[in-house]
Amino acid sequence: MRNKFDMQLEELNNMLNHMGGLCEVAIKSATNALADGDMEKAHEVITADSEIDQSERDIEQLCLTLLLQQQPVARDLRQISAALKMITDMERIGDQASDIAEIIISANMSEATDFPKITEMSEEAARMVTDAVHAYIDKNLELAGRVEANDDVVDLMFDSVRGELINFISAHGASDAEQAVDLIMVAKYLERIADHATNIAEWVVFSITGIHESEIDTKKLN
Repeated sequence: MRNKFDMQLEELNNMLNHMGGLCEVAIKSATNALADGDMEKAHEVITADSEIDQSERDIEQLCLTLLLQQQPVARDLRQISAALKMITDMERIGDQASDIAEIIISANMSEATDFPKITEMSEEAARMVTDAVHAYIDKNLELAGRVEANDDVVDLMFDSVRGELINFISAHGASDAEQAVDLIMVAKYLERIADHATNIAEWVVFSITGIHESEIDTKKLN
């Protein structure tokens, strides 16, 4: 019985890794579409969002099967519970990559290459998602901690991009303001993706230690 359970947990890890890979590809494809003006890539991101949604449903079903048909011990229960929380964040990451793609499809993004920090944000956010999932699979607290720390890096990048775009609006006037606002929205979605990666990392810590970041914050307040 335990051997079967361990095999199903391994399957859960593989499915999470696959879903994380889909998220990473969606983020990178959206940013490449932004840089290249490639509408085909942008449409591929929207299609990938449907695959991410399906992965969420498949993983949720497996987790419920493990909870209902097996008798997980505390460590296993934390692992399954964390997976259920993680896929919610990954599904939202897919939604936000799709939102970026929709902006690219509907707006004029000709000035995007003038703001390379947006690409840097995308690369960092995608790396955070991948690292967070790998931290779960490898039970790697150090890697989860790095993901949490890198959220501050992306926040600083967002502040920098927003400042650059505000200056761009001031210098170019109303004619280019709409495009700048669209680029701020793209940057904001990337910042939110990093937040979701951080949430995933916090659930990784919970799966290993049994302590969630919110509990630590509550103890500090008390």
